[in-house]
Amino acid sequence: MENIISNEIRSKVLIDALPYIQRYNGKIVVIKYGGNAMTNEVLKDAVMSDIVLLSLVGVKVVLVHGGGPEINDMLKRVGIESKFINGLRYTDEATVDIVKMVLAGKVNKELVAYLKQHNGNALGLCGIDGGMLVAHKMESDPDLGFVGEIDSVNTTPITDALDRGYVPVIATVACDSKGQTLNVNADTAAARIAAELRAENLILMTDIKGLLKDKDDADTLIPTVQVSEVPFMKRQGIISGGMIPKIDCCVEAVRRGVKKTCIIDGRVPHSILIELLSNEGIGTQFI
Repeated sequence: MENIISNEIRSKVLIDALPYIQRYNGKIVVIKYGGNAMTNEVLKDAVMSDIVLLSLVGVKVVLVHGGGPEINDMLKRVGIESKFINGLRYTDEATVDIVKMVLAGKVNKELVAYLKQHNGNALGLCGIDGGMLVAHKMESDPDLGFVGEIDSVNTTPITDALDRGYVPVIATVACDSKGQTLNVNADTAAARIAAELRAENLILMTDIKGLLKDKDDADTLIPTVQVSEVPFMKRQGIISGGMIPKIDCCVEAVRRGVKKTCIIDGRVPHSILIELLSNEGIGTQFI
């Protein structure tokens, strides 16, 4: 049965959104796009619609993306085994070429085309363009290969695109000082880009509801976290496993000047709009 919304409810939703539209008008919001929302066609359609709507009401959206499943698929096609160490992709010389081809080529341009289908105006970029992301090879034990840590961000290509009315769509590959391509974690890149842009908000789309007090109970969502509380939460085991690097990115972004960061559930259609333009919000915010 079709769900019919009364005009009264519809008008209330629009009125409630007004102060948030005013707050974010002319401000930069960085969205890290990944997880199920990137592979499920219904969710992908919702994300593209959200981004176009935000752009039309004056929000300057920067879309940063990864593309793990697509990279795995291409590596399998060419007979290279995907290897992960402590949750990070081992990136040898052959793999880094595949990463560059898939992220900066296939995935990036598909997202630009998706936004165009929704009457959006997007410009595909990667960290190599204009020296946007300069990095060095990460030193780790065991060695991760050509995985990069960001040294500097040149925001000019991003702000030029925003000033001309484009949504910059950024693939997270970088170069070192000698021109070697490096694979950079998308969460880390999004946090650093948001910080350098002095963004109003950084949103990390994930496949979880947010930070849970009990990881096995979805009803224990923690809606707001002060960054000063994070070390205690780690000691308590509330923040553990794969959540540690994501939340470290949120903390780093806030400490570098981003007003707030949010981890939201990308499996919920239009979760970006719910987070930015409603009283309730969604997920966990770090302030």
